[in-house]
Amino acid sequence: MKLITGLSHKQKTLCEIMWALEEYNAVEAFIATLPKPERLECRTLIQMMIMAFADEITEVEQARSLLKEFTL
Repeated sequence: MKLITGLSHKQKTLCEIMWALEEYNAVEAFIATLPKPERLECRTLIQMMIMAFADEITEVEQARSLLKEFTL
């Protein structure tokens, strides 16, 4: 998994908590307990995690395309 760089200590802690919860409903329940600014920050962090994950998938697809070219 790619690392998200430039996060503050607080943001890293929020990410670690959400990641440890693993299930969507548990993450949503955790976020609901936070004050509004932290809820918004968690939503932004989730989007950043999704984008980092999407980048990894794109790289895999590019590799598969190259492998297909070499096997044809």
